[in-house]
Amino acid sequence: MSKSSSVYVCQNCGEAFPKWSGQCSNCGEWNTLVETVKEQSSSKSASGGRQKVIDQRNVISFSEVEKISPSKNRISTGIGEFDRVLGADRAGKGMVPGAVMLIGGEPGIGKSTLLTQLVVQLLSDIPAEDKKSATSGPILYIAGEESPSQIALRIKRILENEHLKLSPKKISSRLKFVTSTDVDEITTLIVAENPFLVIIDSIQTLTTEDLLGSSGSVGQLREATERITAVVKRNDIPTFLVGHVTKEGTIAGPKVLEHIVDAVLELSGERTGQLRLLRAIKNRFGATDEVGIFQVNEYGLAEVENPSEIFLEAHPEPAPGTATACVMEGTRPLLIEVQALVVESQLAMPRRVGRGVQLSRLQVLAAVLQKHGRLPLGMADIFLNVAGGFTITEPAIDLALCMAIISSHKNVPLPEKMVFIGEVGLLGEIRRVAYGDRRVKEAKRLGFSQVISYQTDSSVQALMKRLKLH
Repeated sequence: MSKSSSVYVCQNCGEAFPKWSGQCSNCGEWNTLVETVKEQSSSKSASGGRQKVIDQRNVISFSEVEKISPSKNRISTGIGEFDRVLGADRAGKGMVPGAVMLIGGEPGIGKSTLLTQLVVQLLSDIPAEDKKSATSGPILYIAGEESPSQIALRIKRILENEHLKLSPKKISSRLKFVTSTDVDEITTLIVAENPFLVIIDSIQTLTTEDLLGSSGSVGQLREATERITAVVKRNDIPTFLVGHVTKEGTIAGPKVLEHIVDAVLELSGERTGQLRLLRAIKNRFGATDEVGIFQVNEYGLAEVENPSEIFLEAHPEPAPGTATACVMEGTRPLLIEVQALVVESQLAMPRRVGRGVQLSRLQVLAAVLQKHGRLPLGMADIFLNVAGGFTITEPAIDLALCMAIISSHKNVPLPEKMVFIGEVGLLGEIRRVAYGDRRVKEAKRLGFSQVISYQTDSSVQALMKRLKLH
């Protein structure tokens, strides 16, 4: 017989201690001891190790793996933008059986709403007579933070939307709520119910009696995740874990939590804005550069089929300091509006402020324009903004940012229906970017007649002369 006990392991040096202390006596680091379950066994083999019965289900041949390969049996969430971020296959299906996906975001950003919509959409799309497929079981919703009645109110709000065309009858019998926060009881229920999807909201509320720490502590969080992961992977059940975030914006808990799960998703956006962006920080079954775009409405989150129309604002008249760029998010080209404001500085050191762009990129572009564009920006404050709350990291936005700064400084609007695509080097040259043809095609599809890139102008100086902005 074996029994469980807990020890406190230093996350820095790995030394184990029987009780907690503020400082590790081995390496001297503070607050690194984490409670961890330790298995002890009284029966040992002749070699001194633990004697265990081998489970033949843990040994699988390659021929058997080919038959049950999860990559051929993906499940669609019913939400196209969600499937895109999960790494959809050619059929548009994103969920992999047995995958554990952690979704994080600020409180109130829409994590529970998005997962509730996923549940409603899944159950509405499954035929009632479907009893033999991978989606024949129920959905288990572990309600650790909200009561089932509160979740039911959210479901009713979603069902009242006529555009979704959902069926309440299919949902009532297939959706089951679990109010327990004991991870061992939950894993037992998962095996007994054999669901086709598990949602845990949130993982910080689960505990095990084998550890003394409170819910949300590092030890409880890691142990609960490991036990849930072991069960759902053995039974090929896709699982979503809702995770809290810290005040710095990172997912709460030890970094090892992100190594346990298969995918880490982040739902972000301005709390007061209407856009929500779903990104994959880690994804074992797909790319991490895809982004799903949603818009907040009266019932929850709606997919944005043409995001370029959201990011491009229609101005009644051309305004100085605005330019249009085409950037890539995964395999999707997006046209966005960038804005610049250049004013005379009243400070000894001029300010450089950017929203949606890196500050270092703004400083480099300002230096390039001052050196090669002959713009007196040394005593000017420069403010940049990417419309729609989008954050851009790729260099293809450089040329649009430069032109927006020049337009604001000269107080001259740029020509209408002109889009800028290109990286700007330290010598002021316009450089080639990836997926150029795809960007041009998207710009022309949205009615932009002039595409400025390395093919039309060799440098920012040449472009300024052609547009008479020198």
